[in-house]
Amino acid sequence: MENNLHVICMLKKMSTIHYRYNGKQIDLKGLYKSVFKKCGRAKILPSVIVEFGKEQPVKGKIVFVRDRNKKGQWLAILSTDINIEDNEIVRIYGKRWDIEVFFKMCKSFLNLAKEFQGRSYDSMIAHTTIVFCRYIMLAVEKRDNEDIRTFWILFYECCDEVKDIQYIEA
Repeated sequence: MENNLHVICMLKKMSTIHYRYNGKQIDLKGLYKSVFKKCGRAKILPSVIVEFGKEQPVKGKIVFVRDRNKKGQWLAILSTDINIEDNEIVRIYGKRWDIEVFFKMCKSFLNLAKEFQGRSYDSMIAHTTIVFCRYIMLAVEKRDNEDIRTFWILFYECCDEVKDIQYIEA
């Protein structure tokens, strides 16, 4: 785009929004049907370069991915930088989605901006910091309980069982 600021976003399946592909105006579902091929169990489906916008058409790359929550469904991610690889577009959008989930969790469950009545900037920063610390503690606890890579106790027990070789014996 003119300022070299690019966008990566999720697209909704709306029949009122059309994209120009091979000289035709096609909605997102029609576009998916025209480029879909059997991809086996691939998570990332075909991508396609389209134009959108009426006055100043902009080129964009739409990457179709499988919806892991709904079998047989798909999602569409748009990038205005058409030179990025499909995997990179999905990775960047995944990071953005993680940030959105983080803020939703903080606002809904950790009372960000709800349990606080102060008006000073410093107290707002302090409250936000405390809420973020709560989130970090919950995330660490969740990872310790669910992620097999964090079984650090198992590592130390294995180290204790293996006898150290003395320098003289080596």
